[in-house]
Order: sequence, then structure tokens, then C-alpha cells
Amino acid sequence: MNPSSGAHSAPQAATTDRTWPAVSVVMPVLNEERHLTDAVRRILLQEYPGELELVLAIGPSRDRTEEIAARLATEDPRIVVVPNPTGRTPQGLNIAIKASQYSIIVRVDGHSLLPADYVRAAVETMEETGADNVGGIMAAEGVTPFEKAVARAMTSKIGVGNARFHTGGEAGEVETVYLGTFRRSALDRVGGYDETFVRAQDWEMNHRIRQTGGRVFFTPRMRVTYRPRPNLRALAKQYFHTGRWRRVVGREHQGTLNFRYLAPPLAVVAMAAGAVAGAFGFWPGWIVPGAYAAGIVLGAGVEGRGLPVSAWLRLPLVFATMHVSWGLGFLTSPPGLGQPTPAKNP
Repeated sequence: MNPSSGAHSAPQAATTDRTWPAVSVVMPVLNEERHLTDAVRRILLQEYPGELELVLAIGPSRDRTEEIAARLATEDPRIVVVPNPTGRTPQGLNIAIKASQYSIIVRVDGHSLLPADYVRAAVETMEETGADNVGGIMAAEGVTPFEKAVARAMTSKIGVGNARFHTGGEAGEVETVYLGTFRRSALDRVGGYDETFVRAQDWEMNHRIRQTGGRVFFTPRMRVTYRPRPNLRALAKQYFHTGRWRRVVGREHQGTLNFRYLAPPLAVVAMAAGAVAGAFGFWPGWIVPGAYAAGIVLGAGVEGRGLPVSAWLRLPLVFATMHVSWGLGFLTSPPGLGQPTPAKNP
């Protein structure tokens, strides 16, 4: 008997004998012409023994997204396409979840690329831990020099703090995870995504799951390739609105803000105050913005090791854009943001 063949027979038998739960993958999509085909193919090529369907909630895109989604659906019967008239992420997620049929819901974005074992790792982790939501690492990977700089910043503690879904770490319970694989029962229990949260809906959802007795679990086994924003303007817009909506979460759920979230706005205030003082002749005021600039340049020198020079040179600007945009968004978040629009009198 060949020992090597015997070594592999047990896992194969275990996979064949057990029943794997059917899984619904849901993806809200808007203006994703560039990445949609690759993202969908990665889902359909999952090495998962159970049944799998993919529900695409398509927003009113300005590119060929709708055409591509329709073509993909004709090529594979596992794909279901539903309209998302608002184009907003939480509405699209709720629409796709409602149109799905299985008890486990895997959330994916149109610019995320799943590894072949992602769904299997999610289901196994959920069964092992009893968690209501499990997720892994947001593994940012860029193609252009600018995207490579953003990717490095998004996986660095200097860029995004110590969140495990950004920087990695040991498996365990966490506040939130990237994307997420949910039990439908947990989504039903909390009423789905709060559609007033245009951004930060993941964090807000996971907070309600934990508040109702559920567990959110991080595992480094689940690793998703994420494509960063392609230019400085798009990156600034992304982080500005993330900062704005993170403050909304803090207002709606008291006690959820910690130093990690407050550091960017505090830095913006300190640098602005220092620059104003310096401009009015108090030269020590320039120490604060000067120290910040020196810090991110030195930090980029350390964190940028291994990057091409063209990406390395962009890293300090990327760090500054992420920090300042997030901080400004947080500071300027309107009190009414995230509040339902009052109905107009007839």
C-alpha cells in the first residue's frame, strides 16, 4: 500500500461524508466594470463542496457594469441579478440578502478577489466557533505605483491603526471584520443592514450583532485581495466619508469611540492650531505640523521597504491623505447625517 495515498484518504472521506451547508454570496455592485468579471470568477471557482449561489445587486452604473453582470448571469445559472435602484451599499446588501435563499450569507464587494478556499474557511470557522459573523484579512494589493503605496499604507499600523482585519494577527473575537460571512438568523435578528448608514454599515451591523448576544470572529485563514483606490482624489474622498460616517456610529452608539478613531481628528486640530500660531509669529507652533511631517516621512521609510521606488516616494503623501481626510471628515460630520429624512407634508 502507498503510505502517501492513505494519508490523504481520511480528509477526502471526511469531505465526502459530511453535509456542507448551502451558501449565498451577495455582492452590491456600482461602477465596477474594471473588476467585476474577475471578482465573480473568483467566487464561482470556490473549492467548496456545498451548493453556492451568487446574488448581484446592480446599481445604476455609469459604465458597462450592468451589461457585464447580465452576460455573466447567462453563462452560469448560479448567478442571480437583481436591481438596486439607489446604488447605495446597505440597500444593495439588503436587496441581495432578501433575494438569496440559503442560511449562510457571504458578503463580497465588486473590487474584492476571494482566494479559492475562502468560503470553506468561513464555514469551518463559523462551525468551530459558533460565531454569528466571521471574517479575515483585507489584503490590499495594488497594480500601479500609487495603488501599491496605498496598499502598503492600508496594511500598516501607521496608516490604519491596529485593526486585525487590516494588519493581521491571531484568531479571536473582535469588534468588526472585513466583509463578513453571516448566519442568516443573526441578520434576521438585528433587522439587516441599517440603510441610513451609507458608509460604516459593517461596523454598525457588527455592533448590533454583538449587542444582541452574537459573536464576531476574526481568522487569518480568510484573506481577501482588495484593490485600492486608483488616485489621490478617490483616496481622499473614501477616507473623508469614512471619517464622517464613523462619527455617526459614535453618536448613535455611545461608548464605541476609542483613541484609534479619535487620533486623526485630534492630529488635524493640533496641526491646524500649530500652523495658525506659527503664521501669527509664534514659531514653536510649527513644531506640531513639522513633527507630523517628519514622522510620516520616517514611517514611510520603514514601512516602504521592499516597494518599488516609485511607490515608496508616494507613501508619505498617501499616509497624510488618509489621516487628514479621515480627520476632516470626522470633524465636519453634520449632526443630521445618518438621520432619516423627515416626510414632507402633502
